Amino acid sequence: MLKHTIAVCLTAAGLVALAPAASAQTAPITLSPEESQQLCAEWLPKLTERTTKLTDRINGGPEIRGSVANLKARAEDQRKKNHADTADRLQKRADKRSGRLPELAAAKKKLDDFAGAHCKAGK
Repeated sequence: MLKHTIAVCLTAAGLVALAPAASAQTAPITLSPEESQQLCAEWLPKLTERTTKLTDRINGGPEIRGSVANLKARAEDQRKKNHADTADRLQKRADKRSGRLPELAAAKKKLDDFAGAHCKAGK
C-alpha cells in the first residue's frame, strides 16, 4: 500500500512539475493560466500534504505503524523469538522504506518549485 501511495504521489508530482520528457519527440505540456491556478488550488495542496504525511510516517517512532523505527523494533522482536527469516524481511523493508525519503524530498521540491513558478501569491 505504501509503495503504491509513494508511486502515485511521485507520478503526480512529476506530472504537476511538468518535467520535460526524456524523448525528444514529445511536446511539453502547456497549461492555460486558469488550468495552472486550478492545479495550484486543488492538486498541489493535496500532493504536498500527502508527501508530508508519508515523510512523517516513515520518520515516526516505534509506535507509528509503517515507520522505519516500527519495522526495526518488530525485526528485533522477531530476532528475540528466533525468527531470523521474518526479522531479515522486516529489516529489508525498513532499509527500503528509509531509502524512499530522498524520493519524497525530491517530489516535495518539485511541487514547491511548481508552486513558486506558477501559483499566484494570493492563493
